[in-house]
Amino acid sequence: MKVNSAQEAVAIIESDQSVFVHTAAATPVPLVEAMSERAPELHDVKVYHMHTEGAAAYADEAHHKSFEINSLFLGGNVRKAHSAGRVNFIPCFLSEVPIMIRSGVIPVDVALIQVSPPDKHGYCSLGISIDATKAAVDCAKVIIAQVNPRMPRTHGDGLIHISRLTRYFEATTELPELPPHALTPEEKAIGEHVAQLIDDRATLQMGIGAIPDAVLACLGNHKDLGVHTEMFSDGVIPLMEKGVITNKYKSRHKDVLVSGFMIGSRKLYDFVDDNPMIRMLDIEYVNDTKVIRKIDNMISINSAIEVDLTGQVCADSIGTTMYSGVGGQMDFIRGASLSKGGKPIIALTSTTRRGESKISSVLKPGAGVVTTRAHVQYVATEYGVANLYGKNLRQRAKALTEIAHPDHRESLEKAAFERFK
Repeated sequence: MKVNSAQEAVAIIESDQSVFVHTAAATPVPLVEAMSERAPELHDVKVYHMHTEGAAAYADEAHHKSFEINSLFLGGNVRKAHSAGRVNFIPCFLSEVPIMIRSGVIPVDVALIQVSPPDKHGYCSLGISIDATKAAVDCAKVIIAQVNPRMPRTHGDGLIHISRLTRYFEATTELPELPPHALTPEEKAIGEHVAQLIDDRATLQMGIGAIPDAVLACLGNHKDLGVHTEMFSDGVIPLMEKGVITNKYKSRHKDVLVSGFMIGSRKLYDFVDDNPMIRMLDIEYVNDTKVIRKIDNMISINSAIEVDLTGQVCADSIGTTMYSGVGGQMDFIRGASLSKGGKPIIALTSTTRRGESKISSVLKPGAGVVTTRAHVQYVATEYGVANLYGKNLRQRAKALTEIAHPDHRESLEKAAFERFK
């Protein structure tokens, strides 16, 4: 049923229902705002989401009794609300979010989504975020959509017939963008170190941000790379245009780039629009370790907040303060480590902006272990790469100290001696 506005579209949301919000740059901001405006007349609406863009007004203090918020990955728009106790965090692997939705562990009465205009057959596209939204759409009793001509139409699992939309309205709004930024010398150095670990014909998984962009920027002389990743950004475009990323030798989905969602600049969104070389698939499949391990020469590149001297990786919190989420790091770390010729890599700058060492003697009290010391293999900073695979704790401490910032190596050596004698 077509309506005239976001306000009319969300008028059918009722108290005590569970609402899933479309992910990342596909967040239907007008629908989120309209739902939040209804706070005075609603109570106990359970909101589930992963990382979203735009203001999350439902998390405002004034709406605390109207919405119970459950985040599976904390973005910057809800971190303060989480710290204040207004947002709950659900730890989980990204690959399991669709499983929890389809099994009813996470109930979805209403899905708020953003789609492309329908084609001549009536099919819209979930566009740049299929991820777990596909599962939410499959299970929702009510689907409320913004039909936006600025949403790219992508190939893969994201098609939905317009007849499935309970209510929709048409509105042209620009999608959130995350354009690349100038790389620092430290980020460039990390990119160079990691690039040396990548062989021709390897398949890559990488996220977004400075370090993945730095790695991609150093791959211009590689040949026939592939991509199978939960998410990607602008850095793949020049490599696909130059013929560096061809996907010709992938063990699965030969000749196409596979992903679950993306966020980047308008150039990226235009690049993927109706591009048959891009396949956007359900994240339950993309991040399935059984799938990833069958891709030969799988290279997984993930970042971290800190790594301790035994190799424990914290990537979701700063001490007891939640920062992001578990995401797909472990899905790909394990999958890549089991892949024939695969390499799981954790890459991070050696220090924080305040000069604190990210290679720490012990993790901060309360810090979450996302990748265990038994799973970690390669750790890279601007000072080099530590290969921890098969190494004992003393050997790990030595290797990690060698890639820490020089200002912190003496204290790390002392801590290692005191701990491991």
